[in-house]
Amino acid sequence: MLHGRTLLLLLLLAEVGHADSLTVAVASNFARPAHELAERFEKTSGHELRITTASTGKLYAQIENGAPFDILLAADKERPLLLEESGLGVAGSRFTYAVGSLVLWSRDPALSNADCRAQLDKLGKKRLAIANPATAPYGVAALQFLQAAGAWEAVQPRLVFGENIAQTLHFVASGNASLGLIATAQARDARLPESTCHWPVPRSMHEALEHQVILLERASGKKAATDFLAYLRTGDARDVITANGYEMDN
Repeated sequence: MLHGRTLLLLLLLAEVGHADSLTVAVASNFARPAHELAERFEKTSGHELRITTASTGKLYAQIENGAPFDILLAADKERPLLLEESGLGVAGSRFTYAVGSLVLWSRDPALSNADCRAQLDKLGKKRLAIANPATAPYGVAALQFLQAAGAWEAVQPRLVFGENIAQTLHFVASGNASLGLIATAQARDARLPESTCHWPVPRSMHEALEHQVILLERASGKKAATDFLAYLRTGDARDVITANGYEMDN
């Protein structure tokens, strides 16, 4: 008969044996909440979660070229759909985990208490930072907004493109650009310097920034991956996501 301590040790070893590691590709805008979610998930599941961040377009290209990711947390719905259609993503595993938005933001002292929106019409020699529309969904939304506002042609010569939305924020927070179209969630980061002006971009002026997650085919049989997808649907995960400045689709 097994002694109590021996039995407990065997049970703990069995639990560790079921733990798994997981590599998640995360769109740059979602890096901060992703790390918080990872920490909570690891504590409750025992699994280890590793995060790689970049623009959605860059992550998508890496997956196409065989990058060893298990899950993609994209900042759009188009690339997860393409992965599903190509067989690189597991059919039926896609769902929307967050909905983002844009804000026009500045920390330029010259724009203290200025009307941020009005500055687009009188940009002059100032620079405007946006994410690269070719790789970043927030860049696409910024482009759509500027076109809808009738400002695209006028601001093009003054644009500074970030490889992703994180680099875009760096440009404007460091003063390399006077204004920037960044993620609302980024603007809510307490570590960010206080803005001199900001203006929420109406969501009606760009396509919805619907963020979707997809399980990648290489991880179709990995319990840690399906456990993490299930965790993203929990109230605990939703609380983290909304607390970081995102909305949910339902």
